Amino acid sequence: MALLPKRVKYRKSQRGKLRGNATRGNTVAYGEFGLQVLAAGWITGRQIEAGRVAATHFLRREGKVYIRIFPHKPVSSKPLETRMGKGKGDPDHWVACVRPGTMLFEIGGVDENMARQALMRVASKMPYRVRFVVRRHGL
Repeated sequence: MALLPKRVKYRKSQRGKLRGNATRGNTVAYGEFGLQVLAAGWITGRQIEAGRVAATHFLRREGKVYIRIFPHKPVSSKPLETRMGKGKGDPDHWVACVRPGTMLFEIGGVDENMARQALMRVASKMPYRVRFVVRRHGL
């Protein structure tokens, strides 16, 4: 089941700009190992769900998978073969806006080798380059 909000104040939103690096949500907070994105862009609810399924399937109910992003932004699209004009299209899918440094997924309760393999499977589902990071203790 793809992620989407239960209810929103406005059905449609403008595209906006993604400038700069992530200042929040850029450290490993819940698990021991994380997957950090290295580019700015949109990640759809389906891609997030595909990553979650890949990680949980590989871990076989060992450890815990944390999803650090949520698709709040609606993306609209017009039907195929529609002429220009006639207003903006209906919401088609939902995306999460990510900046470089945003933590996408975290895993806890497993050893580093297992977490690295699980997160590399998640990385293959993501549309941007990502890197594996380890929690820094004592900060």
